[in-house]
Amino acid sequence: MIRLTWVQPEDLVGHELRQAAEDGRGALPEVAAVGDRWHAAGGHDAPPRAGASPEPAPEELRALAGELLDELAAIPSPLPEPSELGEIVASCPDWPGVRPPVRPVPGRVLAAWWGRAAGCLLGKPVEKIPREGIRAIAEATGNWPIRGWFTAKGLPPEIAERWPWNRRSAATSLAENIDGVPEDDDLNYALLALAVLERHGRDFTTEDVARTWLDALPAGRVFTAERAAYRNLLMGLEPPATAVHRNPFREWIGALIRADVYGWANPGDPATAASWAWRDARLSHTANGIYGAMFAAAMCAQALVAGDVGEVVEAGLSVVPPGSRLAEAVRQAVAAAAAEPDFERVADRLYARHGHLHWVHTVNNAALLAAALVHGAGDFAATVGAAVAGGWDTDSAAATAGSIAGALAGGVPERWTTRDRLASSLPGFDGVSIESLAARTLALGEGGRR
Repeated sequence: MIRLTWVQPEDLVGHELRQAAEDGRGALPEVAAVGDRWHAAGGHDAPPRAGASPEPAPEELRALAGELLDELAAIPSPLPEPSELGEIVASCPDWPGVRPPVRPVPGRVLAAWWGRAAGCLLGKPVEKIPREGIRAIAEATGNWPIRGWFTAKGLPPEIAERWPWNRRSAATSLAENIDGVPEDDDLNYALLALAVLERHGRDFTTEDVARTWLDALPAGRVFTAERAAYRNLLMGLEPPATAVHRNPFREWIGALIRADVYGWANPGDPATAASWAWRDARLSHTANGIYGAMFAAAMCAQALVAGDVGEVVEAGLSVVPPGSRLAEAVRQAVAAAAAEPDFERVADRLYARHGHLHWVHTVNNAALLAAALVHGAGDFAATVGAAVAGGWDTDSAAATAGSIAGALAGGVPERWTTRDRLASSLPGFDGVSIESLAARTLALGEGGRR
């Protein structure tokens, strides 16, 4: 039997119970009762890292899983974390005003694209390897602190066996085999956002994003919340129901990784960038999942015109409800990184606070992203190296960190670039050059809007 990841009902219940514990529902008696029924019937907790349990559940257990998922979905979170844009804006006392368009230095947009590609590529071979393994690999190959591509050359066999590379990425993302930018969902979503804006212009809707997914995004290239939302679209559900129906991953990192282009298309205007990211994110995410996208988009918009990292992070926080879990996590991370020059100690603090979260949750990765930006202080290698050393969603965190660091610097060091060719499974994008993507992004603000 095919074990589809991220959609089997028997695998979703454990994740939804964990989501309930995180969003304030865990202490409610009705949630506890669901958990008791599930475990009494033989149901398992969420797989810690995998997308599916090894064996299918009996039909009666699968049927119970669907029933319990629907019961949990009917229990609202008591936390003051809205998902509607009007309520989000109202909860942000520092929400920035909409600003007139600014033309960034063209090199900054190109640097943002290259930074995203380089950060993603750096994190790919060690994705899913925990923090201790990443450090062991880097130290054994003379790359600690991380300041360059990972390599298998000189890696002792016992370390290679203990911490195997990501099997899908090692063939295209180690120093000895990099030849252009390999395909990755962190880059596919940037291409999709560009396609949405080129097709539908500044007034695009969430439904336009959904249609673009169905037109161009292969189902096998989506994961976690996006796979759940994709399934829901095919079932005939419409946004925002697509984000909540049997989707326990709605506060994971997927929306954050889709947001950069909305910032690049609105240089110096974090408010508009955040509102565009909201339109995209609500297809698959709620609450902190949406805030992560808005945070990233606002930072990307400001990075094209800002003079320092502090200004960028401040812009990101201005569009996030200050009482949310994400805002608190980012504030704590920024303070830790500003006070402690040793990033390993900063990461220790992040793990002490957020180590219970899944490795692709939005809150912990947004905190890591902010800490890496503050630690790097504009240095590209230090920024992306810290994002990867943090050991959570290595390619995603480093991609956004690289995007912002590259834009701030106005360029990416040559050793962090590759042959100018990006692989993709999206129609019309395979083999596209980073330079042409930057030109198309700039054109969105130069009469390219429809």
